[in-house]
Amino acid sequence: MGRKSLRFVSLLLALPLLVATPLAADEFRSPSLTALRVDWRAALDQLRIEINSRPQIAGEFIFAPRRSVPRYDPRAMPALVQLNAVSSRFFTGIARSPVPVLLPFDVAAYIEAQRSGAPVTLALSRYQADFNPVDMFHAGPAGYSATFSLEPGAGEGMPSRVFARPVEVQITGSALVYDIADPAGGKGEPVKPLATTYPDLRRFIREGYVRYAFTRFGAAYVVSIQCLDSVAKPRRLACKEAYPVAERFLRALRVAGGQRMRPLTDIASNVIDRPAARSPDFSYRPSGDIIPNTGYRKQGGHPDAMAYAQIRFPLEKAPAFVRSQSYGKRDKSGEGPTAYPWRDNFCEARSFEVWQCAGGYGHQGEDIRAADCPSPGEGREPCDPKQRAVVAVRDAIVIRGVRDQAATLQINSRTEHIRFRYMHMNPQAMNADGLVNGRLVSEGEKIGVVSNYLDRPAGTSLHLHFDVQVFTRDGWIWVSPYVTLVSAYERLIRARGREIGPDIAVTSQPVAHALPEDVIKPHRREGSSGDN
Repeated sequence: MGRKSLRFVSLLLALPLLVATPLAADEFRSPSLTALRVDWRAALDQLRIEINSRPQIAGEFIFAPRRSVPRYDPRAMPALVQLNAVSSRFFTGIARSPVPVLLPFDVAAYIEAQRSGAPVTLALSRYQADFNPVDMFHAGPAGYSATFSLEPGAGEGMPSRVFARPVEVQITGSALVYDIADPAGGKGEPVKPLATTYPDLRRFIREGYVRYAFTRFGAAYVVSIQCLDSVAKPRRLACKEAYPVAERFLRALRVAGGQRMRPLTDIASNVIDRPAARSPDFSYRPSGDIIPNTGYRKQGGHPDAMAYAQIRFPLEKAPAFVRSQSYGKRDKSGEGPTAYPWRDNFCEARSFEVWQCAGGYGHQGEDIRAADCPSPGEGREPCDPKQRAVVAVRDAIVIRGVRDQAATLQINSRTEHIRFRYMHMNPQAMNADGLVNGRLVSEGEKIGVVSNYLDRPAGTSLHLHFDVQVFTRDGWIWVSPYVTLVSAYERLIRARGREIGPDIAVTSQPVAHALPEDVIKPHRREGSSGDN
Protein backbone atom coordinates (compact mmCIF):
# COMPACT_ATOMS: atom_id res chain seq x y z
CA MET A 1 0.00 0.00 0.00
CA GLY A 2 1.44 3.40 -1.02
CA ARG A 3 2.02 6.40 1.22
CA LYS A 4 -1.02 8.27 -0.16
CA SER A 5 -3.23 5.24 0.46
CA LEU A 6 -2.00 4.98 4.05
CA ARG A 7 -2.76 8.65 4.63
CA PHE A 8 -6.24 8.24 3.11
CA VAL A 9 -7.00 5.30 5.40
CA SER A 10 -5.71 7.28 8.40
CA LEU A 11 -7.97 10.18 7.53
CA LEU A 12 -10.96 7.84 7.22
CA LEU A 13 -10.21 6.47 10.67
CA ALA A 14 -10.00 10.02 12.01
CA LEU A 15 -13.34 11.12 10.50
CA PRO A 16 -15.45 10.23 13.57
CA LEU A 17 -13.25 12.62 15.56
CA LEU A 18 -13.96 15.51 13.21
CA VAL A 19 -17.67 15.69 13.98
CA ALA A 20 -18.74 17.88 16.89
CA THR A 21 -20.69 15.69 19.29
CA PRO A 22 -24.07 17.24 20.17
CA LEU A 23 -24.51 18.04 23.84
CA ALA A 24 -27.32 16.60 25.89
CA ALA A 25 -29.18 19.04 28.12
CA ASP A 26 -27.35 19.84 31.35
CA GLU A 27 -24.12 18.22 30.13
CA PHE A 28 -20.65 19.73 30.41
CA ARG A 29 -17.59 18.94 28.33
CA SER A 30 -13.84 19.41 28.64
CA PRO A 31 -12.00 21.29 25.87
CA SER A 32 -10.17 19.78 22.92
CA LEU A 33 -6.49 20.66 22.37
CA THR A 34 -4.09 20.15 19.49
CA ALA A 35 -0.52 19.09 20.24
CA LEU A 36 2.05 20.54 17.84
CA ARG A 37 5.07 18.59 16.67
CA VAL A 38 8.27 20.55 17.31
CA ASP A 39 11.13 20.36 14.81
CA TRP A 40 14.15 20.53 17.10
CA ARG A 41 16.55 19.74 14.26
CA ALA A 42 15.52 22.98 12.52
CA ALA A 43 15.88 24.87 15.81
CA LEU A 44 19.38 23.48 16.25
CA ASP A 45 20.30 24.53 12.71
CA GLN A 46 19.09 28.07 13.48
CA LEU A 47 21.10 28.13 16.71
CA ARG A 48 24.21 27.07 14.77
CA ILE A 49 23.74 30.02 12.40
CA GLU A 50 23.38 32.42 15.34
CA ILE A 51 26.43 31.07 17.19
CA ASN A 52 28.58 31.01 14.04
CA SER A 53 27.89 34.72 13.57
CA ARG A 54 30.46 35.20 16.36
CA PRO A 55 33.56 33.28 15.15
CA GLN A 56 35.38 33.83 18.43
CA ILE A 57 33.02 31.50 20.31
CA ALA A 58 31.69 29.32 17.46
CA GLY A 59 33.94 26.39 18.34
CA GLU A 60 32.70 26.21 21.93
CA PHE A 61 29.33 24.67 21.08
CA ILE A 62 28.94 20.96 20.31
CA PHE A 63 26.28 20.56 17.63
CA ALA A 64 26.91 16.90 16.82
CA PRO A 65 24.17 14.76 18.46
CA ARG A 66 25.16 12.10 20.98
CA ARG A 67 23.60 8.83 19.92
CA SER A 68 24.94 6.90 22.92
CA VAL A 69 22.21 8.30 25.19
CA PRO A 70 18.40 7.92 24.98
CA ARG A 71 16.66 10.15 22.44
CA TYR A 72 14.98 12.42 24.99
CA ASP A 73 17.92 12.63 27.34
CA PRO A 74 19.08 16.29 27.37
CA ARG A 75 22.63 15.12 26.68
CA ALA A 76 21.52 13.93 23.23
CA MET A 77 21.74 17.57 22.08
CA PRO A 78 24.84 18.99 23.82
CA ALA A 79 24.48 22.44 22.23
CA LEU A 80 21.12 22.92 23.93
CA VAL A 81 22.57 21.92 27.30
CA GLN A 82 25.31 24.52 26.81
CA LEU A 83 22.79 27.13 25.69
CA ASN A 84 20.48 26.54 28.65
CA ALA A 85 23.40 26.78 31.05
CA VAL A 86 24.06 30.34 29.86
CA SER A 87 20.46 31.52 29.48
CA SER A 88 19.25 30.09 32.80
CA ARG A 89 21.27 32.77 34.61
CA PHE A 90 18.66 35.26 33.44
CA PHE A 91 15.66 33.07 32.57
CA THR A 92 15.14 30.60 35.39
CA GLY A 93 13.85 27.20 34.31
CA ILE A 94 14.31 27.84 30.59
CA ALA A 95 15.24 24.18 30.00
CA ARG A 96 11.71 23.14 31.02
CA SER A 97 10.26 24.46 27.76
CA PRO A 98 9.40 21.76 25.18
CA VAL A 99 9.48 24.39 22.40
CA PRO A 100 12.48 26.47 21.30
CA VAL A 101 12.47 29.56 23.51
CA LEU A 102 12.65 32.64 21.31
CA LEU A 103 13.72 35.75 23.23
CA PRO A 104 15.39 39.07 22.33
CA PHE A 105 18.57 37.79 23.97
CA ASP A 106 21.71 37.51 21.83
CA VAL A 107 23.45 34.63 23.57
CA ALA A 108 26.38 34.62 21.14
CA ALA A 109 27.06 38.34 21.68
CA TYR A 110 26.83 37.88 25.44
CA ILE A 111 29.29 34.95 25.52
CA GLU A 112 31.70 36.76 23.21
CA ALA A 113 31.63 39.84 25.44
CA GLN A 114 32.35 37.72 28.50
CA ARG A 115 35.29 36.04 26.76
CA SER A 116 36.60 39.50 25.83
CA GLY A 117 36.58 40.63 29.45
CA ALA A 118 33.47 42.82 29.38
CA PRO A 119 32.58 44.06 32.88
CA VAL A 120 29.88 42.05 34.63
CA THR A 121 28.12 45.32 35.45
CA LEU A 122 27.36 45.94 31.77
CA ALA A 123 23.60 46.33 31.35
CA LEU A 124 21.85 43.21 30.08
CA SER A 125 19.81 45.41 27.73
CA ARG A 126 23.00 45.69 25.64
CA TYR A 127 22.39 42.09 24.52
CA GLN A 128 18.60 42.44 24.34
CA ALA A 129 18.17 45.06 21.61
CA ASP A 130 17.81 47.65 24.42
CA PHE A 131 14.87 45.87 26.04
CA ASN A 132 14.99 45.85 29.83
CA PRO A 133 15.76 42.67 31.79
CA VAL A 134 12.82 40.29 31.69
CA ASP A 135 9.90 41.23 33.96
CA MET A 136 8.36 37.76 33.94
CA PHE A 137 9.54 34.43 32.55
CA HIS A 138 7.97 31.03 33.03
CA ALA A 139 8.54 27.77 31.18
CA GLY A 140 6.72 24.49 31.62
CA PRO A 141 5.60 21.32 29.82
CA ALA A 142 3.35 23.20 27.35
CA GLY A 143 5.69 26.07 26.45
CA TYR A 144 6.81 29.40 27.86
CA SER A 145 5.76 33.02 28.40
CA ALA A 146 7.87 36.14 28.94
CA THR A 147 7.37 39.87 29.36
CA PHE A 148 9.90 42.59 28.47
CA SER A 149 9.69 46.38 28.27
CA LEU A 150 11.29 49.17 26.25
CA GLU A 151 11.88 52.54 27.89
CA PRO A 152 10.89 55.81 26.19
CA GLY A 153 13.73 56.93 23.95
CA ALA A 154 15.50 53.56 24.09
CA GLY A 155 16.49 51.70 20.95
CA GLU A 156 18.71 53.10 18.24
CA GLY A 157 16.73 54.08 15.17
CA MET A 158 13.36 53.90 16.90
CA PRO A 159 10.84 56.61 15.97
CA SER A 160 9.80 59.06 18.67
CA ARG A 161 6.50 58.38 20.39
CA VAL A 162 3.92 60.30 22.40
CA PHE A 163 3.35 57.54 24.96
CA ALA A 164 5.52 58.48 27.93
CA ARG A 165 5.81 55.14 29.72
CA PRO A 166 7.74 51.93 28.99
CA VAL A 167 6.07 49.72 26.38
CA GLU A 168 5.47 46.18 27.63
CA VAL A 169 5.92 43.33 25.15
CA GLN A 170 4.68 39.80 25.81
CA ILE A 171 5.59 36.58 24.03
CA THR A 172 4.23 33.06 24.39
CA GLY A 173 5.44 29.95 22.59
CA SER A 174 3.38 26.80 22.94
CA ALA A 175 3.16 23.20 21.80
CA LEU A 176 -0.52 23.11 22.84
CA VAL A 177 -3.34 25.14 21.29
CA TYR A 178 -7.00 25.06 22.29
CA ASP A 179 -9.57 24.12 19.67
CA ILE A 180 -12.44 26.55 20.15
CA ALA A 181 -15.26 27.84 17.99
CA ASP A 182 -13.65 31.08 16.81
CA PRO A 183 -14.94 32.31 13.42
CA ALA A 184 -12.89 35.51 13.73
CA GLY A 185 -9.63 33.64 14.36
CA GLY A 186 -6.76 33.16 11.94
CA LYS A 187 -7.03 36.59 10.32
CA GLY A 188 -4.48 39.36 9.97
CA GLU A 189 -2.22 41.19 7.56
CA PRO A 190 1.31 40.20 6.53
CA VAL A 191 4.33 42.23 7.66
CA LYS A 192 6.48 42.40 4.54
CA PRO A 193 9.78 43.51 6.15
CA LEU A 194 9.68 40.39 8.35
CA ALA A 195 8.31 37.93 5.79
CA THR A 196 11.67 36.27 5.11
CA THR A 197 12.18 35.33 8.76
CA TYR A 198 8.52 34.65 9.54
CA PRO A 199 6.74 33.54 6.33
CA ASP A 200 3.32 33.05 7.95
CA LEU A 201 3.46 36.10 10.26
CA ARG A 202 0.08 37.78 10.82
CA ARG A 203 -0.46 41.18 12.44
CA PHE A 204 -3.89 41.99 13.85
CA ILE A 205 -5.54 43.87 16.70
CA ARG A 206 -7.63 41.69 18.96
CA GLU A 207 -9.08 42.12 22.45
CA GLY A 208 -7.01 45.17 23.30
CA TYR A 209 -3.66 43.95 21.94
CA VAL A 210 -1.81 44.25 18.68
CA ARG A 211 -0.66 40.70 18.01
CA TYR A 212 1.92 39.10 15.77
CA ALA A 213 1.22 35.38 15.36
CA PHE A 214 3.54 32.98 13.58
CA THR A 215 4.70 29.38 13.44
CA ARG A 216 8.35 28.47 13.79
CA PHE A 217 9.98 25.07 14.26
CA GLY A 218 6.43 23.68 14.30
CA ALA A 219 5.41 25.57 17.46
CA ALA A 220 2.91 28.44 17.78
CA TYR A 221 4.22 31.85 18.89
CA VAL A 222 2.42 35.13 19.56
CA VAL A 223 4.03 38.49 20.38
CA SER A 224 1.59 41.07 21.75
CA ILE A 225 1.42 44.62 23.12
CA GLN A 226 -1.59 46.10 24.89
CA CYS A 227 -2.72 49.22 23.02
CA LEU A 228 -5.71 51.12 21.65
CA ASP A 229 -6.39 51.59 17.97
CA SER A 230 -6.77 55.34 18.48
CA VAL A 231 -4.91 58.63 18.80
CA ALA A 232 -1.63 58.53 20.73
CA LYS A 233 -1.55 60.16 24.16
CA PRO A 234 1.13 60.34 26.89
CA ARG A 235 -0.80 57.87 29.07
CA ARG A 236 -2.41 55.80 26.33
CA LEU A 237 -0.39 53.73 23.90
CA ALA A 238 -1.74 53.86 20.37
CA CYS A 239 -1.32 50.65 18.39
CA LYS A 240 0.48 52.56 15.63
CA GLU A 241 3.15 53.50 18.17
CA ALA A 242 3.31 49.87 19.32
CA TYR A 243 4.08 48.50 15.84
CA PRO A 244 7.76 49.61 15.71
CA VAL A 245 8.38 48.25 19.22
CA ALA A 246 6.87 44.85 18.41
CA GLU A 247 8.77 44.63 15.14
CA ARG A 248 12.06 45.54 16.83
CA PHE A 249 11.31 42.75 19.30
CA LEU A 250 10.63 40.27 16.50
CA ARG A 251 13.85 41.17 14.68
CA ALA A 252 15.80 40.61 17.89
CA LEU A 253 14.43 37.13 18.64
CA ARG A 254 17.06 34.41 18.97
CA VAL A 255 16.97 30.78 20.07
CA ALA A 256 17.68 31.21 23.78
CA GLY A 257 16.91 27.77 25.19
CA GLY A 258 14.46 24.93 25.60
CA GLN A 259 14.86 21.17 25.45
CA ARG A 260 13.62 18.37 23.22
CA MET A 261 11.11 16.27 25.14
CA ARG A 262 8.64 13.52 24.44
CA PRO A 263 5.95 14.93 22.12
CA LEU A 264 2.67 16.02 23.65
CA THR A 265 -0.49 14.27 22.49
CA ASP A 266 -3.80 15.61 21.20
CA ILE A 267 -6.53 15.85 23.82
CA ALA A 268 -10.10 15.06 22.83
CA SER A 269 -13.14 16.66 24.43
CA ASN A 270 -15.05 14.46 26.86
CA VAL A 271 -18.15 14.69 29.01
CA ILE A 272 -16.94 15.59 32.50
CA ASP A 273 -17.92 13.80 35.68
CA ARG A 274 -20.27 15.60 38.05
CA PRO A 275 -21.45 14.74 41.57
CA ALA A 276 -24.15 12.10 41.77
CA ALA A 277 -25.91 13.72 44.72
CA ARG A 278 -28.35 16.52 43.93
CA SER A 279 -28.19 19.81 45.82
CA PRO A 280 -31.49 20.87 47.39
CA ASP A 281 -30.49 24.53 47.04
CA PHE A 282 -28.00 25.26 44.26
CA SER A 283 -29.55 26.16 40.92
CA TYR A 284 -28.29 28.05 37.90
CA ARG A 285 -29.64 29.46 34.67
CA PRO A 286 -28.15 28.19 31.39
CA SER A 287 -24.89 29.44 29.95
CA GLY A 288 -25.53 32.46 27.73
CA ASP A 289 -28.79 33.41 29.48
CA ILE A 290 -27.75 36.93 30.48
CA ILE A 291 -30.33 39.49 31.62
CA PRO A 292 -32.32 40.52 28.51
CA ASN A 293 -31.01 43.52 26.56
CA THR A 294 -27.81 43.78 28.61
CA GLY A 295 -25.44 42.55 25.90
CA TYR A 296 -23.54 44.78 23.49
CA ARG A 297 -26.19 46.69 21.51
CA LYS A 298 -28.84 44.62 23.34
CA GLN A 299 -27.56 41.35 21.93
CA GLY A 300 -27.69 38.08 23.84
CA GLY A 301 -25.03 36.16 25.72
CA HIS A 302 -22.63 33.46 24.53
CA PRO A 303 -23.84 29.92 25.28
CA ASP A 304 -20.85 27.68 25.98
CA ALA A 305 -21.14 24.29 27.71
CA MET A 306 -17.37 23.93 28.04
CA ALA A 307 -15.70 23.51 31.43
CA TYR A 308 -12.26 24.70 30.36
CA ALA A 309 -10.50 23.26 33.41
CA GLN A 310 -11.22 21.33 36.57
CA ILE A 311 -10.55 23.96 39.22
CA ARG A 312 -11.14 24.72 42.86
CA PHE A 313 -13.86 27.38 43.26
CA PRO A 314 -12.15 30.80 43.74
CA LEU A 315 -14.02 31.73 46.92
CA GLU A 316 -13.06 29.75 50.00
CA LYS A 317 -16.57 29.03 51.25
CA ALA A 318 -20.08 28.47 49.98
CA PRO A 319 -22.63 29.83 49.48
CA ALA A 320 -21.45 32.15 46.72
CA PHE A 321 -23.32 33.66 43.81
CA VAL A 322 -22.54 34.40 40.17
CA ARG A 323 -24.78 37.37 39.45
CA SER A 324 -24.64 40.60 37.46
CA GLN A 325 -23.10 43.53 39.33
CA SER A 326 -23.85 46.11 36.63
CA TYR A 327 -27.38 45.22 35.57
CA GLY A 328 -28.84 43.48 38.62
CA LYS A 329 -31.71 45.98 38.88
CA ARG A 330 -32.89 44.96 35.40
CA ASP A 331 -33.28 41.33 36.44
CA LYS A 332 -37.05 40.87 36.75
CA SER A 333 -36.76 37.40 38.27
CA GLY A 334 -37.01 38.87 41.76
CA GLU A 335 -33.83 37.35 43.18
CA GLY A 336 -31.25 39.64 44.75
CA PRO A 337 -27.50 39.68 44.13
CA THR A 338 -26.90 37.01 46.79
CA ALA A 339 -29.45 34.37 45.87
CA TYR A 340 -29.82 31.33 43.65
CA PRO A 341 -30.18 30.72 40.79
CA TRP A 342 -26.87 31.87 39.34
CA ARG A 343 -27.03 33.90 36.14
CA ASP A 344 -24.35 34.21 33.48
CA ASN A 345 -22.92 37.72 33.01
CA PHE A 346 -20.15 36.95 30.50
CA CYS A 347 -20.74 39.21 27.46
CA GLU A 348 -22.80 41.82 29.30
CA ALA A 349 -22.26 45.22 27.68
CA ARG A 350 -18.80 46.64 28.32
CA SER A 351 -16.27 48.59 26.27
CA PHE A 352 -13.83 45.65 26.26
CA GLU A 353 -13.22 43.60 23.13
CA VAL A 354 -14.26 39.97 23.60
CA TRP A 355 -14.52 38.21 20.28
CA GLN A 356 -16.51 35.32 21.71
CA CYS A 357 -19.34 37.82 22.35
CA ALA A 358 -21.87 38.92 19.74
CA GLY A 359 -20.62 42.17 18.23
CA GLY A 360 -17.12 41.61 19.60
CA TYR A 361 -17.54 43.54 22.87
CA GLY A 362 -18.60 42.56 26.37
CA HIS A 363 -17.81 41.58 29.93
CA GLN A 364 -14.66 39.45 29.93
CA GLY A 365 -15.63 37.16 32.80
CA GLU A 366 -18.04 36.52 35.65
CA ASP A 367 -18.81 38.54 38.77
CA ILE A 368 -19.03 36.51 41.99
CA ARG A 369 -20.40 37.61 45.36
CA ALA A 370 -20.07 35.96 48.72
CA ALA A 371 -23.20 35.37 50.80
CA ASP A 372 -24.39 38.09 53.14
CA CYS A 373 -23.20 37.68 56.71
CA PRO A 374 -25.89 36.08 58.89
CA SER A 375 -27.19 37.88 61.94
CA PRO A 376 -24.98 37.35 64.99
CA GLY A 377 -26.11 34.43 67.07
CA GLU A 378 -24.95 31.98 69.66
CA GLY A 379 -22.50 29.43 68.27
CA ARG A 380 -22.06 31.20 64.92
CA GLU A 381 -18.61 31.99 63.62
CA PRO A 382 -17.71 35.69 63.41
CA CYS A 383 -18.40 37.05 59.93
CA ASP A 384 -16.77 40.09 58.35
CA PRO A 385 -17.99 40.84 54.79
CA LYS A 386 -14.63 42.44 54.03
CA GLN A 387 -12.65 39.33 54.97
CA ARG A 388 -14.15 36.70 52.66
CA ALA A 389 -11.18 34.66 51.48
CA VAL A 390 -10.24 34.31 47.81
CA VAL A 391 -8.17 31.22 46.99
CA ALA A 392 -6.01 29.87 44.19
CA VAL A 393 -8.02 27.69 41.84
CA ARG A 394 -5.02 25.49 40.99
CA ASP A 395 -1.31 25.06 41.64
CA ALA A 396 0.01 27.89 39.47
CA ILE A 397 2.50 30.68 38.89
CA VAL A 398 1.44 34.29 39.45
CA ILE A 399 1.62 36.87 36.67
CA ARG A 400 1.30 40.35 38.15
CA GLY A 401 3.37 43.53 38.19
CA VAL A 402 3.36 45.62 41.36
CA ARG A 403 1.19 48.28 39.69
CA ASP A 404 -1.37 45.84 38.29
CA GLN A 405 -4.88 45.77 39.68
CA ALA A 406 -5.41 42.19 38.51
CA ALA A 407 -3.64 38.98 39.46
CA THR A 408 -3.37 36.15 36.93
CA LEU A 409 -2.62 32.50 37.67
CA GLN A 410 -1.09 30.52 34.81
CA ILE A 411 -1.27 26.74 34.42
CA ASN A 412 1.38 25.24 32.16
CA SER A 413 1.28 21.44 31.94
CA ARG A 414 1.33 18.65 29.36
CA THR A 415 -2.46 18.86 29.11
CA GLU A 416 -3.27 22.55 29.76
CA HIS A 417 -2.06 26.06 28.90
CA ILE A 418 -4.60 28.33 30.55
CA ARG A 419 -4.86 31.51 32.64
CA PHE A 420 -7.25 32.61 35.39
CA ARG A 421 -7.53 36.30 36.26
CA TYR A 422 -8.80 37.79 39.54
CA MET A 423 -9.88 41.43 39.78
CA HIS A 424 -11.00 43.96 42.42
CA MET A 425 -8.66 42.82 45.19
CA ASN A 426 -6.65 45.69 46.68
CA PRO A 427 -3.25 46.06 44.90
CA GLN A 428 -1.48 47.28 48.04
CA ALA A 429 -2.67 44.23 49.93
CA MET A 430 -1.52 41.96 47.09
CA ASN A 431 1.90 43.65 47.10
CA ALA A 432 2.17 43.21 50.87
CA ASP A 433 1.32 39.52 50.47
CA GLY A 434 3.91 39.06 47.72
CA LEU A 435 1.33 38.22 45.07
CA VAL A 436 3.60 39.30 42.21
CA ASN A 437 5.39 37.87 39.17
CA GLY A 438 6.95 34.48 39.73
CA ARG A 439 5.28 33.48 42.98
CA LEU A 440 4.08 29.89 43.10
CA VAL A 441 0.71 29.24 44.74
CA SER A 442 -1.04 26.02 45.71
CA GLU A 443 -4.63 25.07 44.98
CA GLY A 444 -6.85 26.31 47.80
CA GLU A 445 -4.20 28.71 49.17
CA LYS A 446 -5.61 32.05 50.30
CA ILE A 447 -4.40 34.82 47.97
CA GLY A 448 -6.63 37.70 49.08
CA VAL A 449 -10.13 38.74 50.08
CA VAL A 450 -13.22 39.79 48.17
CA SER A 451 -12.94 43.55 47.79
CA ASN A 452 -14.19 46.55 45.81
CA TYR A 453 -11.06 48.04 44.22
CA LEU A 454 -11.44 49.53 40.75
CA ASP A 455 -8.87 52.29 40.17
CA ARG A 456 -9.42 53.20 43.82
CA PRO A 457 -10.87 51.67 47.01
CA ALA A 458 -14.67 51.44 46.89
CA GLY A 459 -14.56 51.92 43.12
CA THR A 460 -17.08 49.11 42.60
CA SER A 461 -19.33 46.79 44.59
CA LEU A 462 -17.90 44.16 46.91
CA HIS A 463 -17.30 41.22 44.56
CA LEU A 464 -14.70 39.18 42.70
CA HIS A 465 -14.33 39.36 38.93
CA PHE A 466 -13.02 36.05 37.57
CA ASP A 467 -12.15 35.25 33.97
CA VAL A 468 -10.41 32.63 31.84
CA GLN A 469 -8.01 32.83 28.90
CA VAL A 470 -6.80 29.91 26.79
CA PHE A 471 -3.92 29.87 24.32
CA THR A 472 -4.79 29.58 20.63
CA ARG A 473 -2.95 30.40 17.41
CA ASP A 474 -4.25 33.95 17.92
CA GLY A 475 -2.69 34.06 21.39
CA TRP A 476 -4.46 34.32 24.74
CA ILE A 477 -8.19 34.90 24.26
CA TRP A 478 -11.14 35.23 26.62
CA VAL A 479 -13.60 32.35 26.90
CA SER A 480 -16.70 31.98 29.02
CA PRO A 481 -15.86 30.91 32.60
CA TYR A 482 -19.50 30.25 33.52
CA VAL A 483 -19.66 26.46 33.16
CA THR A 484 -16.14 26.14 34.57
CA LEU A 485 -17.40 27.91 37.70
CA VAL A 486 -20.61 25.86 37.89
CA SER A 487 -18.54 22.68 37.73
CA ALA A 488 -16.09 23.97 40.37
CA TYR A 489 -18.91 25.00 42.70
CA GLU A 490 -20.52 21.58 42.43
CA ARG A 491 -17.26 20.01 43.58
CA LEU A 492 -17.04 22.51 46.45
CA ILE A 493 -20.52 21.69 47.75
CA ARG A 494 -20.24 18.03 46.67
CA ALA A 495 -23.59 18.09 44.96
CA ARG A 496 -24.96 18.70 41.49
CA GLY A 497 -26.89 21.87 40.78
CA ARG A 498 -30.18 22.16 38.94
CA GLU A 499 -30.36 24.05 35.66
CA ILE A 500 -33.49 26.15 35.34
CA GLY A 501 -34.77 28.55 32.72
CA PRO A 502 -35.01 28.51 28.93
CA ASP A 503 -33.05 26.14 26.75
CA ILE A 504 -30.26 28.07 25.04
CA ALA A 505 -28.81 26.78 21.78
CA VAL A 506 -25.18 25.97 22.52
CA THR A 507 -22.60 26.56 19.81
CA SER A 508 -20.97 23.29 18.85
CA GLN A 509 -17.38 23.26 20.03
CA PRO A 510 -14.85 21.01 18.30
CA VAL A 511 -14.25 17.82 20.25
CA ALA A 512 -11.32 16.79 18.08
CA HIS A 513 -9.68 17.92 14.88
CA ALA A 514 -8.10 16.79 11.67
CA LEU A 515 -4.76 15.24 12.46
CA PRO A 516 -1.83 16.94 10.68
CA GLU A 517 -0.02 14.76 8.18
CA ASP A 518 3.11 14.59 10.31
CA VAL A 519 1.00 13.25 13.20
CA ILE A 520 -0.89 10.72 11.06
CA LYS A 521 2.45 9.50 9.77
CA PRO A 522 5.19 10.61 12.20
CA HIS A 523 8.53 11.67 10.83
CA ARG A 524 10.92 8.77 11.22
CA ARG A 525 13.44 10.99 13.02
CA GLU A 526 10.90 11.93 15.67
CA GLY A 527 9.69 8.40 16.31
CA SER A 528 6.73 7.56 18.54
CA SER A 529 6.04 8.31 22.18
CA GLY A 530 7.31 4.87 23.03
CA ASP A 531 10.83 5.53 21.75
CA ASN A 532 13.75 6.12 24.11
